[in-house]
This record gives sequence, C-alpha cells and structure tokens, in this order.
Amino acid sequence: MSQKLRIVCLVHRHLVPPDKIEEGTDIVSAPWRTEYDVTSTLAAMGHDVRVLPVHDDLGEIRRLHEEWKPHIAFNLLEGFDDITIFDQNVVSHLELLKLPYTGCNPRGLLLSRDKSLSKKLLAYHRIAVPAFEVFRIGRPVRRHKALTFPLIVKSLTQEASIGISQASVVDSDEKLKERVAFIHESIGTAAIVEQYVEGREIYVGVIGNQVLQALPVWELFFTNMPEGSRRIATDRVKWSVKYQKKYGIDSGPATELDPAKAEELQHVCKRAYRALELSGYARIDLRLDNEGNPWVLEANPNPQIAKGEDFAASAERAGVNYETVLQRIINLGLRWQPESFA
Repeated sequence: MSQKLRIVCLVHRHLVPPDKIEEGTDIVSAPWRTEYDVTSTLAAMGHDVRVLPVHDDLGEIRRLHEEWKPHIAFNLLEGFDDITIFDQNVVSHLELLKLPYTGCNPRGLLLSRDKSLSKKLLAYHRIAVPAFEVFRIGRPVRRHKALTFPLIVKSLTQEASIGISQASVVDSDEKLKERVAFIHESIGTAAIVEQYVEGREIYVGVIGNQVLQALPVWELFFTNMPEGSRRIATDRVKWSVKYQKKYGIDSGPATELDPAKAEELQHVCKRAYRALELSGYARIDLRLDNEGNPWVLEANPNPQIAKGEDFAASAERAGVNYETVLQRIINLGLRWQPESFA
C-alpha cells in the first residue's frame, strides 16, 4: 500500500520534533530523535504528516480526526497524562473513534505491561520464564522458599529499565527488603522479584498481526564491565552514552550463535508474541543462560523505532530498510480489525 496517506503522529508534548533542524544539532542524542526520524521519513516518503502533541486531553485527537480525517494515527505515545499504564486507554479511544493506528492493540498492551500477568500467561503456554513473586506496596516482604538467590528486583509495570541498577540483583533477605522498599518508595509501583538468570542479554524484534516475522537475534554486549558487575540492562546501560562508552556497552547481531539456536529463539519469541495477543510490532527480551536455554523476561510492544536503534537495525540486517519498516507498520495498522481478536 504505497498511496499517499494522511498520517497523524501522536507524540508527547515534550517530544515534538522541530520543523527545521539547525546545523550542528546532535539528532542521535536528542530526546525527540524517534519522533523526528518517523515524521521526517514518512514525509520524505510522500505521506501528508501532521504532528499532534498529546498530554491529558483526548478531545484533541477527536477534533483532528473529525476535521482532517486522517487515514491512520502513528502512535508514538508511551502513556497519557504522565501515567504509563494509560497507553492502552489512548489506543482504546482510537478504536472507539474507528481511527486505525500503528502498533499494539489495547489488550496486548495490558497483558504485556503487567510483568506478573504476562509471565503467568507465558508459563501457561509452556514458555520458560524465571520463577517470580510480586510484592505489593504495604504488604510484608516474605520470600517464598522456592525463590533462591540471586534475585533481581524490578518495578512491576515500568519499562525502559526504570529503577534497575547493579543494586537490583540481591543475594540476601535483608538486601531484598531494601530493594523492594526502594521500588515502592522511588517508583511508586509494586515490585516483581524474579530469579536472576546468569547469561546473555538477547532481544528479538517481531513484526506482524496474524503472520509474524521474527527479525535477526540481537544482543547487548558488555565488553569492559568492572569485575563482579552483573551484565544487565540497567537504567545507565540503556540511556547514559557516557556510561556506554566507558564500559564498552553496545548492541548488535548476536555472536557465536548457530543458525539452529537463532531459529529456536525466534520461534520462542513468536510464540510469546501470540500468547500475549500482541499486534503491530514488539521486541521480546530474553536471557540465554550458560547452558544455552532461553528464558523470556518480558515483551515490549511499540518498542523504540528510531533510525539505527535495535529494532530498525535488526530489520536492516534482514534486508528491510527503515522506510519499508515504517510502511509495513502502517499497513499492519490499516489492516488490524479490533473485533478479530474479540
């Protein structure tokens, strides 16, 4: 589907890309990099693109929908009114407006956002996940004896490694209580405590609705970490360029992975995608333990799709350029029927 489309790009109000890029601007480190890459590429492809900043008023979407009649909304929102779990509500609103949208459907967002619920579903489908327990705010922290150290403590619902640091991996009940209290107090969510899997940090992008394509297996490399450090995707590993340079952290095609193992990982990720009823595109995060067994950690619907970032780079590796990726995401959104999953 290559005809010229009216596309409204839904972005957070603080991430509106500039109309004109001044000379010398470092786009790669700009907070609006993804928004700029998507909107400028779609415009260069010949589509009619409008950027709509969204914060806490759904009425703006409805008004633009009535006045301009876009063919599709390119959804770059990761929440609503600064509340991340409300991302599913925005998409539900788009469905009520009968406005096609890119990315994941509301049910997939709901199921994958709650790491406890998603792990239960994956385990039901016999997909290996680490043993875990949830500690709610205001409840005592009593570790089940089936959970053995080391353990990793995360926010139950936050993404993007928020709240994850080297201190997240604990090896005693005292440290466990401290870290759970940290999540409760600083992030304001329940904590999920899961078995820490020593091994490789693996990502697999998946694109599709009913027919799925798994992209080449990607890996996060830790080439220069200090002795005794855990090789985990902490907040600083993901977002601090200075930290990445200092400790040789980079991502790219998984190394020393035979084709059969790569195919197994892609198959597991497609199964996880289906089990969580995802649509559009997503990234599945895994750990590959020292025996070569994959453990699914979580699914990330609507992952980062800036040019050159993991998802787009792995698609490029599969021979799918950035423009084609965006067009496929749009085509999947145009074809998605909410009632087909009901």
